[in-house]
Amino acid sequence: MSTDPRTVVADYVAAVDRGDADAVYEAFTEDVVWTYPGDLPLSGEWRGRKAVVEGFLGSIGGLIAPGTDVEVALVDEPVVQGDRVVAEWTSRCTTVRGAVYENRNLGVFTVRDGRIAAVREYTDTHRAATVLFANGE
Repeated sequence: MSTDPRTVVADYVAAVDRGDADAVYEAFTEDVVWTYPGDLPLSGEWRGRKAVVEGFLGSIGGLIAPGTDVEVALVDEPVVQGDRVVAEWTSRCTTVRGAVYENRNLGVFTVRDGRIAAVREYTDTHRAATVLFANGE
């Protein structure tokens, strides 16, 4: 397991893209905090590995059409300063209602001892609201 912050974040994004739930879970510290913007059902501050992986990230899985893939890819090389990594990624999937969801995301990650300890995510929440949560779910 790498402790290089850039590699930790890139490995996490790759694990999400390939659907590797174990690697995603292991990417986080026990006390990770993920902050997601806006007024969506998943907006707010998620505290702890279980809450982030099963609650926050897991809730997104319920919005995706069964049997379809989520495509996640870094846009460019992450920017690193010490233990902080700024990464931009694209996400694409088909929703349970058959709509195509595409968005760009930016996260400010804090990496500690080779694991992600915090994420502040920025995204187009209007796009998420109108495509992922079209029925107010």
